[in-house]
Amino acid sequence: IVATIEPLAEAAKLRVTTIVGGVSKVPQVKQLRRGVDIVVATPGRLEDLKSQGEVRLDDVAVTVLDEADHMADLGFLPGVTRILSATPAAGQRMLFSATLDSGVDKLVKRFLRRPLTHSVDAASSPVSEMSHYALLVADAGEKKQIIHGLAAGQGRRLLFTRTKHQARRLARELTAAGIPAVELHGNLSQNARERGLKAFAEGQVRVMVATDIAARGIHVDDIELVVHVDPPAEHKSYLHRSGRTARAGHTGQVITLVLPEQRKDFQTLARAARISAAPQQVRPGDPLLTTLRGAAAEPVAPESAPAAASRRAPKVATPAKSGKTGPSLKPYQLPGAGPQEKNRSGSNQSGQAPSGKPRTTRSVADFSRQSGRRTSSRRAA
Repeated sequence: IVATIEPLAEAAKLRVTTIVGGVSKVPQVKQLRRGVDIVVATPGRLEDLKSQGEVRLDDVAVTVLDEADHMADLGFLPGVTRILSATPAAGQRMLFSATLDSGVDKLVKRFLRRPLTHSVDAASSPVSEMSHYALLVADAGEKKQIIHGLAAGQGRRLLFTRTKHQARRLARELTAAGIPAVELHGNLSQNARERGLKAFAEGQVRVMVATDIAARGIHVDDIELVVHVDPPAEHKSYLHRSGRTARAGHTGQVITLVLPEQRKDFQTLARAARISAAPQQVRPGDPLLTTLRGAAAEPVAPESAPAAASRRAPKVATPAKSGKTGPSLKPYQLPGAGPQEKNRSGSNQSGQAPSGKPRTTRSVADFSRQSGRRTSSRRAA
């Protein structure tokens, strides 16, 4: 959003700043104190700075809420409500979203006066330039081979997983296999997300593995293939994920990998999304997979992959075992008994005190059992 606004703002001599979490607050606070005209923010960080008295919203003329339904789905509705309540009621308010549902209706009824609705297309309408494929794979082993094959093409491709752990693991596996890939998910810092997205957008790497964090609000030109490594939980996510390709009149392909036990759920999802993609059985090496992949890219050795590519953490070298099991515990001697070897007290190595009487020694375990009863012994322990 900022990249789109900045050229226009510069021409109008307006100052723009970004207020987001995951990065230091200090530069953001400095920008606010210098004065800004346009703020692009996430609800959490904006509320945080507002509660600290670093930002006021009582003089805002225009409030824009993007991806309004997604905010509601993620549980940001209470925060968004508080933010909108802090802006002047007479100001202009706009809500943008690919889908509008009941969560957004609450905001519309409370904060918008006589709103005008502009609709480009139905929320469930698939893009005509987008081709959908549902590939039925036999098991997880074959699925992994197929994923690697589809990722090995020359064009940009975006692979979606359900979990952050899967995204991280798959991206690192691809890089290790000679297919440099970046990861994008909620466990990364804001700086790490931006580095990975920049490397993908600039063509340093051709493959991005992401969770649904990349399904909305991110535009990268010329993504020719979207792969649902796991079918999403519901049809809206399918449409948003798939919408990363076939943008601005371009064509694109969407592939969903379906295990046998997922087939029924996918068919339900496809009906809700109003797409026609009957599952077809494939195996590694199938000609259809080669066609969908396109021309293969040259493999890149992991050590030669771009810096932004995901990598496994290097293993920490452990020292060679010397046969020793660690330091041994010497018997604990009560105060006044003295060590076994000869010292200032005049004792000798035989364990005899100068008087010839056997020296009294106790092990750490014996002493520990008495430590609860003797304060002085507890201190010694």
